[in-house]
Amino acid sequence: MIVRIWRGWTRPEDTDTYAEYIRNTGIVEYEETPGNQGACVVSRPDGDRTEFLTISFWDDLESIVAFAGDDIDQAVFYPEDDRYLIARETSVRHFTVH
Repeated sequence: MIVRIWRGWTRPEDTDTYAEYIRNTGIVEYEETPGNQGACVVSRPDGDRTEFLTISFWDDLESIVAFAGDDIDQAVFYPEDDRYLIARETSVRHFTVH
């Protein structure tokens, strides 16, 4: 199993709205992709902003390609992300579950 992790930051006042938005876009799309074994979004206060992580679980790298395309290290963004995100990683990290 492979874990895929992405990070981004919002203003504190956008925390709840962005959490709902990402659950209804990215998390739904993760879970609809064959080979996905689940996903979640978590957040925490980070100084004058809120840090978000999306964490998804995949059967294998081929499943991630079906979601993200050939360059699986590139983050996938959605139309309203620019409205909420004040900083973001444009790449993701993948880890093997042992």
